[in-house]
Amino acid sequence: MHFSPSPDQLHTLLHEADLAARRLVRQLRLPRHDLDDVRQDLLIDALVRLAAFDPARGSIGAFAATVMVHKASRIARRVVSERRVFGFEPISIDAPAPGGEGASVGDGVPEDDGLCALWGQTTKGAATSKVRLDVERCLGTLDRQDGLLCAALTTKSVDEVAAEGRGSRAGLYRRIRTLRGSLLAHGLVAG
Repeated sequence: MHFSPSPDQLHTLLHEADLAARRLVRQLRLPRHDLDDVRQDLLIDALVRLAAFDPARGSIGAFAATVMVHKASRIARRVVSERRVFGFEPISIDAPAPGGEGASVGDGVPEDDGLCALWGQTTKGAATSKVRLDVERCLGTLDRQDGLLCAALTTKSVDEVAAEGRGSRAGLYRRIRTLRGSLLAHGLVAG
């Protein structure tokens, strides 16, 4: 069913959104400038759900108040969750560290305790990226045939590559030994 609110009903929706937003901002001790954002979130949710309003079951004020209480509780859970992760007032990692003699807060956070660790991702991201860049740089120095051999050996054994007709096993092992020396000369160490 489609429902278009009258000007009086729209005024009621706005009033209920304002009351619920002020209550939520006060309860969560949010900054005053968040009031308009919270009010807008509550009002949008109520307008989206307005199609479910049945005037025979109650007033639009009661409907709006109920919808906004539910939306306010979802907003409150999100705010509490964010505070658990970031603290009551998040600070910038570029902010000066207390007693840091010019150092920033981010300078004192080890990579193992950084944002990646906070979200459950690998904390070796920078090291992994450096290794990947080194491998790409070194492989770029190889000729086409050696590059194809390296690519084939990532998924197949030397026996399988030899069976495909790319050379004898002994010849492939000699090429691999030469490739290792070439990659080592370009700075890539086997790990």
